[in-house]
Amino acid sequence: MSLRCFEVLVRLLDRGRDEHGQTTAEYALVIVGAAAVASLVLAWAGKTHTISRLFDATVGAVVDRLG
Repeated sequence: MSLRCFEVLVRLLDRGRDEHGQTTAEYALVIVGAAAVASLVLAWAGKTHTISRLFDATVGAVVDRLG
């Protein structure tokens, strides 16, 4: 996570101690978490060529049904 994103999250979390804005901060944290998981999945899929194999299998299945 970049330093700028971390600073924004800290500011969101430090905005007063009342519950106003708490939902926004929670959504921001969920989005950051989802982006981190998506990045890990894409990095893994890129290294293992999973996406290209899935694409090849899908296209192969379509061609087999058409031909």
